[in-house]
Amino acid sequence: MRSRSTLGTVAVLTGALAAAGLAFAPTAGAVSPGSASAQYDCGSWGGGTANITATQSGTSATMTISTAVTTPIPVGADQINATLTLAKAGGGTRVFTGKKNPAVGAGQPVTIGPLSGTVASGDSLNSYFAGVALKMVIFGVTVNCDAVTSQTPGPFVFS
Repeated sequence: MRSRSTLGTVAVLTGALAAAGLAFAPTAGAVSPGSASAQYDCGSWGGGTANITATQSGTSATMTISTAVTTPIPVGADQINATLTLAKAGGGTRVFTGKKNPAVGAGQPVTIGPLSGTVASGDSLNSYFAGVALKMVIFGVTVNCDAVTSQTPGPFVFS
């Protein structure tokens, strides 16, 4: 009888420890809103609405951008180096970089991402107006885009 009681106690304690471990495990984090739009001007490359989707996992975040910018020639997958700069509420910026894109046909809108960056809990990120907000390097040609509006429905807020 004694061994059954000991096994039962061990089982209960093991279950309690597992539950406590889950309660104190770090969360993946969440960003709200998950997507936003803003207007960008890319000079002779065009401009218009850029749709930005954000995801978060702890202090890592990614941004994927669907732009109105088109290329005059086809661009293969993962051929566009991109940097997205977002303004941080209270001052400073957060930068997201990468060389990820699906293949783009001539005259088709460019989609970039996911671009990777680091965020902190409470970061509120919006369109960057103090310089180039989106920089793309396509076949050695630099395309600089300026944000001309704040994001709608609002800034990305990270938890």
